[in-house]
Amino acid sequence: MSTLKKNKRLKRAKLTKLYGDRKPGRGNAKVESGKPKYLGGNGRKTRSITPRLFKRNLQTVRVMEDGAVVKRKVPVALIRSGQIEKAVVRKAFSIDEHNVG
Repeated sequence: MSTLKKNKRLKRAKLTKLYGDRKPGRGNAKVESGKPKYLGGNGRKTRSITPRLFKRNLQTVRVMEDGAVVKRKVPVALIRSGQIEKAVVRKAFSIDEHNVG
């Protein structure tokens, strides 16, 4: 195995550990017809089941990574849960030290 492939794989593994698996989940789309029994029908019948993808809600975010600010596509679930540390441009309600006059 070449060193290039190994380094690429290690880098991808590190990003997966930090930002989670960004691949889409797999599932099925089900098409049904008929009226449900509780509404006076004969029951719903399945007409087709098609494979589909549940895509992650990815957003581009500026993130602190190894002391540097980089842009990454990150799942919103990780941002909401607080696992992602966003890069802070300036703390809220603070005064710039350079512009104090």
